[in-house]
Amino acid sequence: MIRAAKLSSIVVFMVVFISASVALAAEIICSSTTSTENSGLFSYILPMFEKKTGIKVKVVARGTGAAIEMGKRGDADVAFVHAKEQELKAVEEGFFVDRHDVMYNDFVIIGPANDPATVKGEKSAAEAFRKIAASSIFVSRGDNSGTHTKELSIWKKAAIDPKGQKWYLEVGQGMEKTQRIADEKRAYTLTDRGTKDKDRLEMTIVLEGDPTLFNQYGVMAVNPVKYRHVKYKEAMEFINWLISREGQQAIASFKDKNGNPLFIPNAK
Repeated sequence: MIRAAKLSSIVVFMVVFISASVALAAEIICSSTTSTENSGLFSYILPMFEKKTGIKVKVVARGTGAAIEMGKRGDADVAFVHAKEQELKAVEEGFFVDRHDVMYNDFVIIGPANDPATVKGEKSAAEAFRKIAASSIFVSRGDNSGTHTKELSIWKKAAIDPKGQKWYLEVGQGMEKTQRIADEKRAYTLTDRGTKDKDRLEMTIVLEGDPTLFNQYGVMAVNPVKYRHVKYKEAMEFINWLISREGQQAIASFKDKNGNPLFIPNAK
């Protein structure tokens, strides 16, 4: 009886140990952007993925540059970001594998409703930036995010170096905080449409539709050859779900309060 009791205890211990190991393995870390997190996209789609696969996704939201660096250090299993040139470079350097386009939306320039720089009516983001530089204040995320990267490319196109200018304020913050600062200062900023949609501030879109404001999102797994501890199998389940018909439909069905989609699926 004693031997049977010991055997039973060992079996129970092993079941608990195996269950704990499975539970631990069924969570991945996704380094991503503040825009996907703040827009509510993850809160909407992750329960669908987790219900289907049993894999939990822990999102660490920060600027795209920091999100990519997190993956490059091996501190994440997958990155879901929006700076394609940086992503492709990181893949080329061997830090990531299996990169795919997932979805897109666009950037917009927002500012005070009275539009002191008279940006409304302009078609070119670069020309809008020139007007803002000449007569108003621009608030920059200044955090090496995808939005910041896009903003700098527009300044370059406008042939303006904003660094150190009195009208240029770099805050080193995420999108929502940057918008709040711009609102307080009655200034302009560049934002992704998904975050702007929350409409919490007294700011309005003053320019949209310029093709240069296209905003592509991509997903990629941290290279398991470089970091053996990463959960590559589970990361690939997440990636394959995002680019599958089911995942793409989930993204397409995420809409604002007026029924407008915030991200357009375009997986490749």
